[in-house]
Amino acid sequence: MSDKLKNFIVRTLSGVVLLVVVLGAAAGFFTYALLLQFIVVGGMWEFYKIAEATDARPRKIVGIAAGVALFATAFFATQQFAGIADVASETIISFVLFILLLPAIFAVELFSVTEHPLKNIASTMLGVVYVALPLAIMLVIPFMLSGGEWSPWCFLFYLFIVWGNDVFAYLVGITLGRHRLCERISPKKSWEGFFGGVAGALAVGAVAAWMLDANYAMWIGLAAVVAIASVVGDLVESMFKREAGIKDSGNILPGHGGVLDRFDALIYSAPFALVYLIVWELVNML
Repeated sequence: MSDKLKNFIVRTLSGVVLLVVVLGAAAGFFTYALLLQFIVVGGMWEFYKIAEATDARPRKIVGIAAGVALFATAFFATQQFAGIADVASETIISFVLFILLLPAIFAVELFSVTEHPLKNIASTMLGVVYVALPLAIMLVIPFMLSGGEWSPWCFLFYLFIVWGNDVFAYLVGITLGRHRLCERISPKKSWEGFFGGVAGALAVGAVAAWMLDANYAMWIGLAAVVAIASVVGDLVESMFKREAGIKDSGNILPGHGGVLDRFDALIYSAPFALVYLIVWELVNML
């Protein structure tokens, strides 16, 4: 068996396993939150390893603890506002813990003998902002898409938009790609692939609206926002890896790399999707 065929089989099998895990996690809000929590911890760990490859010394334990506390705050707050459970006390406690852990990142650096404390603190804080904050936002988005109730299909179609953009960008890029999108960061990406990916994402958005009997304009607009943000998210992660001189953020997913390699677009698109949905609601209230 050739190495290329072997890699293809490994990539396919790990992709199937990942899909099964995601589908299983979408069954309920708590399993969905557990999946996102895994991505928070795994993604932050990988980000800090990337930062270490650039000679920064992020405080991984304190940073991940702050990220988990932020995610827990969003988890409890989402339950409270969605009427799933009365967890106001838990929300306050986790938020206070998060607030205390932020200055702790600075305090830890005081007792560390390093040459670049500013760089260390900045990289630690960036892990919270870059990974944990968007995934905390992802807890809320399915509820906003479904009118306040948990809907596994709202999350899955959001994910399918991200993956559809990726697949169509790849297919169009390898067949028609001629003009480089951002050659300095990712030489293989093309403008043709970019527009092909956006078109594929819009098609998935239309299918989502049809399947969910929802507003076509809202879902197609969301698909456009998510698709564009996903491309930028992929380039941002590539920028980090290029500076660190590494190919993959990790090796937890054979054939796919690390957690950030697989979910970078989902992570980066979340804040833009949140703003889009808020603006959509405000416009429709006028």
